[in-house]
Amino acid sequence: MQTFAALKKNLKKDYTGLVPLKLALLGDSATQLLSQALRGAAYDEGFDLQIWEADFGQVERQVFDEGSELYAFEPSIVVIFQSAHKLLGTYNKLKPEAFSLLADNRMDLVGNMYSQLKEKLNARIIYYNYTEINDAVFGSYSNKVASSFPFQLRKLNYRLMEFAAATPDFFVCDLSTIQNQYGKSAIFQSSIYINTEMVLSVDTLPEVAVKTLDIIKALNGRFKKCVILDLDNTTWGGIIGDDGLENIQIGSLGIGKAFSEFQYWVKKLQKRGIIVAVCSKNTERIAKEPFEKHPDMVLRLEDIAVFVANWETKVDNIRHIQSILNIGFDSMVFLDDNPFERNIVRDNIAGITVPELPEDPAEYLEYLYTLNLFETVSYSGEDAERTKQYQVEAQRAVLQKSFGSEDEFLQSLEMVSVVEPFTKFNTPRVAQLSQRSNQFNLRTVRYTEADIESMADNNAYAPFTFTLVDKFGDNGLICIIILKKESADTLFIETWLMSCRVLKRGMEDFTLNTIVNYAKDNGFAYLKGEYIPTPKNEMVKDHFKKLGFREAGSYWQLDVAAHENKKCFIVKKSNND
Repeated sequence: MQTFAALKKNLKKDYTGLVPLKLALLGDSATQLLSQALRGAAYDEGFDLQIWEADFGQVERQVFDEGSELYAFEPSIVVIFQSAHKLLGTYNKLKPEAFSLLADNRMDLVGNMYSQLKEKLNARIIYYNYTEINDAVFGSYSNKVASSFPFQLRKLNYRLMEFAAATPDFFVCDLSTIQNQYGKSAIFQSSIYINTEMVLSVDTLPEVAVKTLDIIKALNGRFKKCVILDLDNTTWGGIIGDDGLENIQIGSLGIGKAFSEFQYWVKKLQKRGIIVAVCSKNTERIAKEPFEKHPDMVLRLEDIAVFVANWETKVDNIRHIQSILNIGFDSMVFLDDNPFERNIVRDNIAGITVPELPEDPAEYLEYLYTLNLFETVSYSGEDAERTKQYQVEAQRAVLQKSFGSEDEFLQSLEMVSVVEPFTKFNTPRVAQLSQRSNQFNLRTVRYTEADIESMADNNAYAPFTFTLVDKFGDNGLICIIILKKESADTLFIETWLMSCRVLKRGMEDFTLNTIVNYAKDNGFAYLKGEYIPTPKNEMVKDHFKKLGFREAGSYWQLDVAAHENKKCFIVKKSNND
């Protein structure tokens, strides 16, 4: 973790070329140094965080006054920091009969602020939860007294989680875990607070800034999708090729317990939707034995999306894994106990995250917890199927090599796509795909569930979702098109994004045929497209050109009457078929 001084130095650097983001920071205590830490941390992540900071103690006025500086600034993200120390001051001034209403009253305020901000700004809200304060009035008995401050504080944090779970675009930044990690004396210093109104210590600010940036990155599609595991002395203790199946360390005894707990953590990641791959210098048959035969193994072969074990370099094998998964290296985390292998991978694969695992395996998990590597802003039931989908993709790659032509291979897949508009059932997946898709994303517009619901009910939009099933399995919802009725004769392609795992199967042609047919059926003469370049979507810079659009200034245009449907081997269906 960088120091505050190092983050502050970033403020003097050149921000040219960074992604601009407007953020409003509202706090009930001094936030000037927090603002600097946020901007400095954002620089390291490639963001030009343009921050407007309210005077402290002006949270409610800025939110509820529609003529305030907050609304004039028009931020896309609003960070709200209402501290436990100020809340204690409020509690102290209440009449005793109101003590037990503290959490409920604060949640009413939070709900009202959210509603106001969403209506007037349509911004994402990041709300810092409350660090622990025990005023020692009841001692441990405070856990039995609903009117005690610790009871109300914990209830409030729980209510915040419930509210966030039910509320689009509201995210809790967990200051409480930072206090748990470093201790109250590290995060809060009484003398500084009394003299400066600053609740967070300078040493803690980088931690808070990075935790906030983790959410901001995820909101902008920057998060980890895959963990790649070394095996010997990383996933289990010992060397399987030398020690044999019976002698590797795993299970409930000794250091084996550390490896088992590590595997349980990876298994939970896999269930959440993180892709798990193996990259090991080993004979494949021997490397797979523990997954197939060891009774104490937590991870099994069905948990591994891509299994690569040979005697090639790990750099080459990770590149092979990437070619199968078709995701960016910056979406990958590589875990290996060997410092030499870690350094080789870092030096040769730009963007990949390679944590410095501690020498003692007993410390692996506690170290990895602190890194918060797998932040997310969405979760859907389809995430749990991701491993199976990538396993199937590996099977397709093997099959393709047996065909003489690409057309023969595509025809053999027996592909079917269900095409339908936005519905209450696919809304979570649509929003998630818009947040996750970076490479095949023509304009890289991010949508929330609330945005999707709004477009579904707006006649100015014609949204389409596409699934893809073949003889190997179901890829789920993999493509989104949002057409906006720009004029009487033109449909603007506001969004065209697609999962990279279905590339080279004719889905682009099938999608174009679908929207051209819609345009013809509804009396539109032109489709208008736009490509907005980002550091990650260069692969689609010639997308419209390849599909037959002609360049029209900064846009691309297709005459739908002149378009002839492109050959593809995908059968279109609807959910009614």
